[in-house]
Amino acid sequence: MTTDVGERRAPGGATSARSRRAALVARFVELVRFGTVGGVAFVVDVGLFNLLRFGPGALLEEQPITAKVVSVAVATLVSWLGNRYWTFSGRRTEQHVRELAVFVLVNVAGMGIAVACLGISHYVLGLTSPLADNISANGVGLVLGTAFRYLAYRRWVFTAPGAPAR
Repeated sequence: MTTDVGERRAPGGATSARSRRAALVARFVELVRFGTVGGVAFVVDVGLFNLLRFGPGALLEEQPITAKVVSVAVATLVSWLGNRYWTFSGRRTEQHVRELAVFVLVNVAGMGIAVACLGISHYVLGLTSPLADNISANGVGLVLGTAFRYLAYRRWVFTAPGAPAR
């Protein structure tokens, strides 16, 4: 039985086209939330990294890797809260310790991606300017790390079968 042109009724009365649309909308909302949380975490990460490296009294001026590790650690806390309680709130598990442990491992791997980009640029290629450090760590490293994190959060961290993003 059809309801509109090209739509067929799926079991239970819902149309398959509507189900697909609803799933796409839910995924889009989830991606927007993930991007928003990531944007806030990005500001924290980049702001703290630059403050530690180049700010007044730069505490880690000569230690770009340490500065990046500290800035990512703080941004990870921001990301954890936003993703757990907003982006993937319908997929949270009751196993909080396991979820947090895997979240931290995923973020360590994501940080490793950004740190590797920074290390290659800074130490291997000799690109040591503030701009080069930011492009490698907060540009290339961020994009690669973000893609990895999104996929890993959905697959290994927030795994409870649940409602899509609302």
